[in-house]
Amino acid sequence: MGKVTEPAPGEYGPPEPAVNGVEAERDTRGDHGFFGQPRALVHIFGVEMWERFSFYGMQGILLLYLYYSVADGGLGMDQADAAGIVGAYGGAVYLSTILGAWIADRLLGSERVLFFSAIVIMCGHIALAVLPGFLGVGVGLVLVALGSGGLKANATSVVGTLYSEHDPRRDAGFSIFYLGINLGAFFGPLLTGIVQQNWGFHWGFALAAFGMAIGLIQYSFGRRSLPPEASVVPNPLPASRRALVIGVAVASVLLIAVLVLTGLITATNLVTWVIAGTVVAAVAYFIVILSSRRITSTERSRVFAFIPLFIASVAFWSLYQQQFTVLTIYSDEQLNRDIFGWEMPVPWVQSINPIFIIILSGVFAAIWTKLGDRQPSTPIKFALGTAIMGVAFLLFLPYADGGPNSTPLLWIVLILFVFTVAELLLSPVGLSVTTKLAPKVFHTQMVALFFLSVALGTSIAGQLAEFYTVVNEATYFGVLGAIAIVLGAALWLARKPVLRLMAGVR
Repeated sequence: MGKVTEPAPGEYGPPEPAVNGVEAERDTRGDHGFFGQPRALVHIFGVEMWERFSFYGMQGILLLYLYYSVADGGLGMDQADAAGIVGAYGGAVYLSTILGAWIADRLLGSERVLFFSAIVIMCGHIALAVLPGFLGVGVGLVLVALGSGGLKANATSVVGTLYSEHDPRRDAGFSIFYLGINLGAFFGPLLTGIVQQNWGFHWGFALAAFGMAIGLIQYSFGRRSLPPEASVVPNPLPASRRALVIGVAVASVLLIAVLVLTGLITATNLVTWVIAGTVVAAVAYFIVILSSRRITSTERSRVFAFIPLFIASVAFWSLYQQQFTVLTIYSDEQLNRDIFGWEMPVPWVQSINPIFIIILSGVFAAIWTKLGDRQPSTPIKFALGTAIMGVAFLLFLPYADGGPNSTPLLWIVLILFVFTVAELLLSPVGLSVTTKLAPKVFHTQMVALFFLSVALGTSIAGQLAEFYTVVNEATYFGVLGAIAIVLGAALWLARKPVLRLMAGVR
């Protein structure tokens, strides 16, 4: 599903120390109204579930809408350009998480950003549903990308405020929250896919907007029960700097508008701009952190250790996120979707991965718990995740360059199973190790760096999909699969030097 597994409990660092016994009081207040968890969790669970429903429901039909002919209800774009737009949009979502986190930390607090982001998302889906043609695509995708980034950056933080640092229910609470993510990701493509097949794309987008509206209404009533900590602004922006921030924001919008109006940014090169912007942001982050005099030599060593993990993460996501580009085209043109005489909608393929995530998340958690200190180190998990992702691409080869209905549905199920195994080896582990390697004074920036690796990989996935439409499939899947396996093997061979740089972190 292209999901980034949510951070495990406590990964954003411990909460502030208790003041006047507030934490102790929260520990013993006896709120067990939602499956033994605080009642307020149901509202965050709900808004996140419906946001994922709308997000993946819309994304399941987006590429088809862009390249289907006008006669079939689409916009008739070239497949390569359409895939590039989807990749650029996906990258923009993860870039927006940085903006959402900054606004929460400096201006509004996580709870307010979450609430306003849900409104922006709903407006984006409404724009896709009611505005005609490319106007609806432009307005809708910008709003959904900004809103999804803001919600994704802050929902986890709000969940964390429901528990004290040592509340034993914390892990279970985050597990329930993550279940909501995957329920939404599972049902979204199923329902929008069947609606699109029977009534058209705009009704599919309207269903996504309706789902987000349900989550927003529920959260509007429930947000009052959230603890005050959810609305705290951790590092308020001084009033003297607000004019500067507003000026930079306005100048940025004007610059983008000028680039679009002058034709320097177009639909065909948008993904290239997103890739370039993400690379610049990532390099800048690394330079700022590594050159800071506020970090110790041990912390600097750990940041250097993060570089090969960052590269492996980019490689992984550049393949994994092709579920929304290449796999969609492949499922539309070559997958045998006939089930006892009924043709399964293309977007339903996107619902296979969440099933495996729900089943295997607990299995992997049990394995790591059972192994304890004997479990593989982070570099080994990253190496395996990247290499296994390459193996998944090689599994396309037996049916590559086939005709319509040439690939059995069960074969795609097998491939997506391998996708999921690779994801669970890298995604949750990546978020966890990022917080462990982060210098104290750059904790948030390191988390942002991990999301930048996802943004860059997602954008590259869109760029790579353009090549899929012009080269034969055997070459495409074979080359990319081999590259990923080689990168995984290289990280495996470098595991000991990387571990030394990690300075005690495994």
